[in-house]
Amino acid sequence: MGGAEILFIGNNFARLLEGLWVTVRISLISIAFSLVLGTALGAAMTVKNRAVRAVCRVYLEIVRVMPQLVWLFIVFFGITKLTGLNLGGETSAVIVFTLWGTAETGDLVRGAFQSVPKHQRESALSLGLTKFQSYVYIIFPQALRGLIPNIINLSTRMIKTTALVSLIGVTEVLKVGKQIIDANRFEYPNAAIWVYAAIFFMYFAICFPLSWAASRLAKKSRKSD
Repeated sequence: MGGAEILFIGNNFARLLEGLWVTVRISLISIAFSLVLGTALGAAMTVKNRAVRAVCRVYLEIVRVMPQLVWLFIVFFGITKLTGLNLGGETSAVIVFTLWGTAETGDLVRGAFQSVPKHQRESALSLGLTKFQSYVYIIFPQALRGLIPNIINLSTRMIKTTALVSLIGVTEVLKVGKQIIDANRFEYPNAAIWVYAAIFFMYFAICFPLSWAASRLAKKSRKSD
């Protein structure tokens, strides 16, 4: 026996959708926090104070050098034992992906800010705007045009990387798929083909539109330049 019917036995397909929602939920929360914190980090990386820039750079490199899986283990297993905090799998995942997303967003924001011509900043200051106002009203709106495609691409990377959270016990879509396969391995020996194919199309349905939108926005940004 074996075939696509494995997806529709009992509530298997509904369980896959529930697992997909866990994946999307972790990603959306992490992306939201990353956008706010990453924008602040990116702005801090452009200040003249060398100490501030050095601290930001150290944070960026530490987060980038360490694989996300290692960070998941550190937060879920290490910090919980060290501090006594009872962090669940999803909470640990959000913390790790926010740390990663903040670092990546911060570097993207820094690059976008620095791409704005210097005379734009000088003009803003000569008009009597404060540095904060010049960022809000002059620099950020211009940087945003080229920043959005990169943020969307980062979001797709975060969605796909959430597959790692199954290793700390989070029941996301891949873990649900494995549970379905293991429960039906004798009745449906080919279950893995159909279950993972369904998961592939679920990821594709989410990530492809985002990638397409990022590509279109990037092309429009280049044409307008």
